[in-house]
Amino acid sequence: MDSPVPPSSQHRPAEPPAEPRVRRRDRHGRGMRGPVAPPQVPLSASRADTFRDLVLDSVERLERRWPQLADVEFLVLEVPPPVPGETVPLGGSLPAEKGEPARVVVYRRPVEIRSKNRDERALLVHEVVVEQVAELLGLSPESVDPRYGQD
Repeated sequence: MDSPVPPSSQHRPAEPPAEPRVRRRDRHGRGMRGPVAPPQVPLSASRADTFRDLVLDSVERLERRWPQLADVEFLVLEVPPPVPGETVPLGGSLPAEKGEPARVVVYRRPVEIRSKNRDERALLVHEVVVEQVAELLGLSPESVDPRYGQD
């Protein structure tokens, strides 16, 4: 006679612990959440993307006056490499050498920390770009952009 009652756990061999299941949906069964905002809305742009746009706006403004900047590579990095005992720079420049283009670097996090809002950040980014371009060209920042320091 077969009994519908399973044998007691005393007589079962030990089973290996079950592996956790991979969840493909959320626990309420409605699927994964979509994006918070559509891609065309400014809310969907990351802080890094917004910062990069500020640098590009500044570079475009300077390239109209200085066409030779078309050969300069502009980079945005998160933070500068650590240098013990020195203040944290907001940017840097490297002259062209051995087939490498000249480079201007703007460090995003130090600039963001020193600015309170988007307008202040845009002014600071432009000042950093102007200062680094001036250093690269061997000129004063006022000659690179006559409005330097006036905003």
